[in-house]
Amino acid sequence: MVNNHISLGQLGEKLAGKYLKKAGYKILQSNYRGHLGEIDLVAEDGDCLVFVEVKTRGTLACGHPFESIDYRKQHQLIRVAREYLALHGAEERFCRFDAVSVLFDGEQEPVIELVRDAFEMDGGNY
Repeated sequence: MVNNHISLGQLGEKLAGKYLKKAGYKILQSNYRGHLGEIDLVAEDGDCLVFVEVKTRGTLACGHPFESIDYRKQHQLIRVAREYLALHGAEERFCRFDAVSVLFDGEQEPVIELVRDAFEMDGGNY
């Protein structure tokens, strides 16, 4: 089961990357791993640096994929993004957080949804 889960997640991230490229994004890095965690995709959309969280599901039995990007997950992603910005000397760069849902749920082709500005990096102590 774990291997299926990992494979499904990897497939979702690959499909999300292709989807974003077609939408005009430039993928800079997949699976950025810092000391504080991981960001699925780091991309550029025009002049904007975009941190992308990808959630993939085979069914809706556990809810819509976006539902798993709760406050705790957002908090973690913000911390990792700040680490990324500091390590790349890009603290002043305009950035945002997007989310991509990849849902198979018995369909021939997965349903892919993009939410731009899914949440914001505020001035809190993350």
